[in-house]
Amino acid sequence: MIALSLAEIAGLLGGTLHLVGDDTADTLVDGTVDTDSRLIAPGGIFVAKPGEETDGHRFVGAAVANGAALALVEHVVDEPVSQIVVADVVDALAVLAEAVVARVRAAGNLRIVGVTGSNGKTTTKNFLLRILSDEGETVAPIASFNNEVGAPLTMLRVTEQTRYLVCEFGASAPGEIARLAGLVHPDVSIVLMVGLAHAGGFGGIEETARAKAELVTATRDGGTVVLNLDDPRVFAMRALAEERGLQVRGFGQGAAADVRAEDIAVSATGTSCLIVDADGQRLPLRLQVLGAHHINNALAAIAAVSVLGVSTQDAISRLETVEIAERWRMQPMGGDRVRIINDAYNASPDSMAAALRTLAQIVEPGQRTVAVLGAMSELGENAGEEHDRIGLLAVRLNIQRIVVVGADARRLFLAAIGEGSWDGEAVFFPTSDEAFAYLQTELREGDRVLVKSSNSAGLRHLGDRLGESFS
Repeated sequence: MIALSLAEIAGLLGGTLHLVGDDTADTLVDGTVDTDSRLIAPGGIFVAKPGEETDGHRFVGAAVANGAALALVEHVVDEPVSQIVVADVVDALAVLAEAVVARVRAAGNLRIVGVTGSNGKTTTKNFLLRILSDEGETVAPIASFNNEVGAPLTMLRVTEQTRYLVCEFGASAPGEIARLAGLVHPDVSIVLMVGLAHAGGFGGIEETARAKAELVTATRDGGTVVLNLDDPRVFAMRALAEERGLQVRGFGQGAAADVRAEDIAVSATGTSCLIVDADGQRLPLRLQVLGAHHINNALAAIAAVSVLGVSTQDAISRLETVEIAERWRMQPMGGDRVRIINDAYNASPDSMAAALRTLAQIVEPGQRTVAVLGAMSELGENAGEEHDRIGLLAVRLNIQRIVVVGADARRLFLAAIGEGSWDGEAVFFPTSDEAFAYLQTELREGDRVLVKSSNSAGLRHLGDRLGESFS
């Protein structure tokens, strides 16, 4: 974070400053900001966030032991550290982030890129980070820091030397993207797609589309919006962008896209295509990341950085060095005998379908496809129907073993059985331990195994166990 005095921070937050030890109102603080006391480093600011299971105020002492110079609290804690008392520490975190980014931006060097979409945000964020880091100091979210806490924590990592800030905006209800993106008003905003991820919180896909369009509304005056022209709901956001006087750059596979992909091919070692940019250049791209769906994420990143002056060739060269999208996202594990693809950090109907198609595409003659599938969360009233659809798709893709794990995913198993996978091709296990024991004896040389579920289903740890077992 940029250096601010204790008095400045208290003033920005409208909080009450309680000084401890040798601190004065003019004492400067410029350490990292975090809600996890274990991650606090000397000079850091600890945000004592109340939670459902515990209360951050209980860990102020641990933060002090790690060198915290300041605590943001909702009531004074008896610990030897200066504290600023505010009504709501999460709200205060957002206010502080907005103020810090505004100060850095006023210096004239900071450009901000925002990313949203039902799927692909984290991969696209990582692609942007890889490309822009060669241009200058770039701050981007750790993992999927895209909510009311994670997004401001990312913003607060900027300093006077930061040239690019990449923000990932997630949401589970209307208004969340508007609130978060409104803290920074991106110069370049990317909308990847509108799908059923978190649809239960929005009430349906049309409401989800309106929520994603909040990023277009929050884009800085005179900025640029990068839209997926292959998604009709995203394409429709062009009208809103043009109404605001924003520049629009489209990506996709259609001829109207400013950056498009042709001749997409998927193999067990990566994904390739031909990139055609707005200048008519036709350049090959060979991603190490598995899955045709990641080509659109690459297109979005290339289109966005072109606004910032990065050439298509430079963007492609840097993208080709990315080995995995993120841990637990199409992450190759295991060995040559049995290859595990651990994609169980998150799941929606769209990402589940894309991962299954990738699995079907990467096998060679004599190899077998195995899908280990868990529940997709936050689908609301669509949950049953969407689990049915994935079960049917797995059978129709001729996935040779379908291993369904967890009671919440049982309907997926029943759909696969109903579609014809009733002779041992589809099996169900209530727990990951039971599934692991089965797979230990079932998997054989040449198997290609996808592990896919929402984070809450916990199959990412099953994927790790399988990866280690068959390494």
